[in-house]
Amino acid sequence: MKAFCLKSPGVVGYCDVQEPSLQGSPFGAIIHPVAVAPCSSDVHTAFGGGSPKAPNLVFGHESIGEVVEVGEYVKDFKVGDFVAIPAITPDWREVDIQNGNYGHAGAHFSGHKLGRSEPGVFAEKFLVRDADTTLAHITSDISRKQALMSVDVVTTGFTGAEAANIKLGDTVCVIGIGPIGLMAVAGAKLLGAARIIAVGTRPKCVELARYYGATDVISYKDGDIVEQVLEMTNQRGADSVIIAGGKDEVFTQAFDMVCYGIGTVSNVNYFGGTGNLGFPKFHGGRGMAGKTLHTSLAKGGRARIERIFELIRYGRLDPTPLITHELNGFDKIEEGLMLMKEKPSDLVKVMVNI
Repeated sequence: MKAFCLKSPGVVGYCDVQEPSLQGSPFGAIIHPVAVAPCSSDVHTAFGGGSPKAPNLVFGHESIGEVVEVGEYVKDFKVGDFVAIPAITPDWREVDIQNGNYGHAGAHFSGHKLGRSEPGVFAEKFLVRDADTTLAHITSDISRKQALMSVDVVTTGFTGAEAANIKLGDTVCVIGIGPIGLMAVAGAKLLGAARIIAVGTRPKCVELARYYGATDVISYKDGDIVEQVLEMTNQRGADSVIIAGGKDEVFTQAFDMVCYGIGTVSNVNYFGGTGNLGFPKFHGGRGMAGKTLHTSLAKGGRARIERIFELIRYGRLDPTPLITHELNGFDKIEEGLMLMKEKPSDLVKVMVNI
C-alpha cells in the first residue's frame, strides 16, 4: 500500500509498504485515515536528527479515520465507525501504567509509538494495537476539524497547562504561541488563570492568542522577555510559565521569570540535539529558589480525547481556528509537511483531507 515515509535521514517521500495486519493484535483495529495533520514533530523526525529510525518509517501521529477491521476481542468499536486516534497511545496493559507512568511505561517514550517506533498514520491503512483503550468515537456534534485538532494539539497544550499548577487568579506566561502554545493559553484560561502573558510574534498567532484568552502579548523584538515579564509583575514574576516553543535559551528564561517559592515551569517543548539546558544560578536561588520544573509528554488515550470532546460539545473550546491551511488528497501530505517546516507567517496548522 502507499505511505508517506522517512526514506533516510533528511529524505522523505512516498513509498510502498506492507499492509497492517491484526495477527498478534486481537485487541486492535485497522484504520483508514480520513484526515491527517503534519506536525512539527514530524519535521523534527525528518530533518532534525535524533535517534535512528527504521528505513521507510511511515510518518504521522495526528489522524481521524474510519475503522476497516477489528480484532476478535474488541468490544466498543466496529467496522465503519468514525474515530479519533490520539497521538499518544500508551500500552495500558503495561504494569507500570498502574504507577501512573502513562508516557514511558515499559520503555522510554513508549506512549509515542505512531510515526516513531511503529508505522504512523500517513498511510492508506494503519494499525492501532488496542482499540478500546485508544480510539474515541466522533459523533455528529464534533466536526472533523475539531476532532483532528484534539488528538495532539489540544491535549499537548492542555497537558502543559495542567502540569503548571495553575490556581484561580494566577498570572501565567506562555512562551511560544504556535498551535501547542495557543492551546496552552486556552487551557490556562479554563483552569482559572487571570492574567495570561503570551510570548510570540507571528501576527496570526498573536490574533489567536488573544482569541483563546491571552490578556497580554509580548515579543523578544521589544526587548528581553524576562525583563518584560518581571516589569509587568512588579518584579515578582509569573506564578507559572509554560514552555511551548523556542530554542534552548527559553528554558533558562522560564526559570528567570517564574516567581520564587511557589512558581512552576511546565515544559511541553521539544529541545533537539544533545548536551544540556541551562539552569540559572541566580534566579534559581543558587539551588534554593523553591521553583518547580515539570516536563511532560502529552496525555493520551481514549478517555482523554473523550474529555476534550466534552469541552467542545458544551462550548468551552473550539480548536477549529487553528487550521489555517487545508489541502485535499493523499498526495498533498508532503506539501503539508513542508508547510510545517517553512512556517509561513499565516500558518498555524495544516489539515490534509484524504
